[in-house]
Amino acid sequence: MRTPSDQPEQGAEPLDPGLSAIISERRQLINLAYRLLGSLADAEDVVQEAYTRWYAMSRAQQQAIDSPGAWLTKVAGRICLDLLGSARARRESYVGEWLPEPLPDRAEWAGGRADGRAADPADRVTLDESVNMAFLVVLEEMTPAERVAFILHDVFRYSFAEVAEIVGRTPAACRQLATSARRRIRESHTPPASPAAQHAKVVRSFKQAWEAQDIEALVGLLDPNVTGFADGGGLVAAAIHPVIGSEEIARYLLSVTAVPGLTILERSVNGRPGLVTQLDGATVGVLAFEILEDRITRCWAVRNPEKLRTWTTG
Repeated sequence: MRTPSDQPEQGAEPLDPGLSAIISERRQLINLAYRLLGSLADAEDVVQEAYTRWYAMSRAQQQAIDSPGAWLTKVAGRICLDLLGSARARRESYVGEWLPEPLPDRAEWAGGRADGRAADPADRVTLDESVNMAFLVVLEEMTPAERVAFILHDVFRYSFAEVAEIVGRTPAACRQLATSARRRIRESHTPPASPAAQHAKVVRSFKQAWEAQDIEALVGLLDPNVTGFADGGGLVAAAIHPVIGSEEIARYLLSVTAVPGLTILERSVNGRPGLVTQLDGATVGVLAFEILEDRITRCWAVRNPEKLRTWTTG
């Protein structure tokens, strides 16, 4: 339904009836590209490029396309596939651990985008289990073709025939790619997500122990073999290699909060309870957790400021 602001001005040329259909695909494309790339900034670039290619065609060429949405998905998927190939090479030279860009809850979505413009509600990624940090990290271990085939088929429910058009392989080959991707997920031994209330309770207790500088309480909330990953991108201080062990991680975290003025907030991170650290009102870190029963088994801390733009409120 059109809002009053959508009504054409008197005497103005009628709106292209296909335009709203094209624009309505934007959120679907952002959701797809984020899951494929693990970066909202890159996802926005992909969607922008897909629309640029659409509008570069003549009206006759556009009208000859039966399903503009399917066309845009195919183009965006192919761009993502190319980017994933080059990203693997770039990440080999990345300083420290490369982690997916964390996303806030819709209600907490800040006004900053990668290009400095205000965030559009249509750009918001749907937060479900296919974007929790543990899942995205496993996706990073897949080949580009596996990741594209798996996300398109298992998450977005495209047929293997449709996936084949994007990946450039046969439907049977795409089926094998998705099967291989599922095997990688099983072999990752990622436990099922704990109930949200239980997850939140552990995170809250962890926050309180961290604020109190209570190392014994912190260690008690961490699995003995917990692994911590930090992403500073070479731009800020962060552990370059994974930190393993409850006491090691507890001591590392206490050293971080030794900075005067640092505050810790409970926030939703990729749809799961997490923590945000702020200094003088600016977000300087976002933490996501994997929790098994009442213990934290993995912790991901994103400190790279280029990945925290959607968390900046200024």
